[in-house]
Amino acid sequence: MSTLPKDDCFYLARKAQALQLRAGFTEHLRRFFIQQGFLEVETPLRIPAPAPEEHIEPLPSGNWFLQTSPEICMKRLLAAGYPRIFQFCKCFRAGERGNRHLPEFSMLEWYALHCDYRKLMDQCEDLLISACRQMGRSGKIVWQNKTIRLSPPWERITVADAFSRYAPVSLPNALAGDRFDEVLVEHVEPNLGNDLPTFLFDYPAQMASLAKIKKDDPAVAERFELYIGGMEIANGFSELTDAREQRRRFEEALKAQAARHQVHYAMPEPFLASLENLPPCAGIALGLDRMIMILADTATIDDVIAFSPETL
Repeated sequence: MSTLPKDDCFYLARKAQALQLRAGFTEHLRRFFIQQGFLEVETPLRIPAPAPEEHIEPLPSGNWFLQTSPEICMKRLLAAGYPRIFQFCKCFRAGERGNRHLPEFSMLEWYALHCDYRKLMDQCEDLLISACRQMGRSGKIVWQNKTIRLSPPWERITVADAFSRYAPVSLPNALAGDRFDEVLVEHVEPNLGNDLPTFLFDYPAQMASLAKIKKDDPAVAERFELYIGGMEIANGFSELTDAREQRRRFEEALKAQAARHQVHYAMPEPFLASLENLPPCAGIALGLDRMIMILADTATIDDVIAFSPETL
């Protein structure tokens, strides 16, 4: 007999359908990767130094930190010769809480050698179409009164074109006025992925700290984000493999964090050393909680996890 308070039992019981959906969807994702020859890996949650990124603050764990992403460990595996890897894991970020955000959240991350961001967009599309088909959602999904078709090809639009189409200011003016994130969130994102899932790609170079710069356009990085129903679901890019350039970007991010009086941490030296052996590759992080929100047709991330922080 349960010793939980009645309210707690009701709270957990009403999530059964969402948690079953989550388990089934995760199973189909895993099956896709195994069939494609990917190796499932596990990397540590607690690390001495995360990858410094200006707008992401890690959570301390003793003298180390909880990972904000498994990226630096997974790319060390790539550098050691693992050609295709994937991982389901927990990630942690300070100051993130809302209807679409959690300080502890679930991520699906995968990487492939000799791949670039365009091939990765194709792969992401194939993965989600396949998993949704297995869940009986082959033609469309309905989320918050939006009917979103899944039939390929999905929409692809550059950041510059999206700003021209949806924003009240141009991309150069938004960057010059330090308003890129504000304009993106308020004016561009709500228009993305409302009919078909949408890949927003070719981000400004300064908005992609670990991504490769485009050869024929140094103002642009080979980065994309996937949007469904106006919500960001995934972030991927062709990986930067230049250790010197990566160190420079990390140093700039650490200076920006120091100016905000954020927690200080050292450079991830083993990761930077591994870049010397890293072939061309691409990787992507997909927010599992948010994807389940879409499939469960809920606007609140708490509905698709067993325990929200406030209930512990």
